[in-house]
Amino acid sequence: MSKQIFGQIGRLKRECIDEYQTLHAAVWPGVLQTIRDCHMHNYSIFIEDDVVFGYFEYDGSDYEADMARMAADPVTQEWWSKTRPCFTKYSPDKQDPFYSDMKQIFYFA
Repeated sequence: MSKQIFGQIGRLKRECIDEYQTLHAAVWPGVLQTIRDCHMHNYSIFIEDDVVFGYFEYDGSDYEADMARMAADPVTQEWWSKTRPCFTKYSPDKQDPFYSDMKQIFYFA
């Protein structure tokens, strides 16, 4: 089990920027617990205009299983029903209008 670092980028619908920021000012405790339970740490989200960037570290042993566990959590599903509609496609070549994983090209610890 080694730490993996993730950077993700997404684009918000302009009319949803304030709503998205308001939701993240008070993230539901159940969502935060699921994030912890799925071995995600040091999770941050940044915003510049309509672009959001997420950073987190993963220290579990099965990322795909943990992400499936997160997706199956009813509280997280309800949270996503509020946050995911705020997104539009980041670029035309992306299929999913949500966060896209970025390629890490540099790390210094």
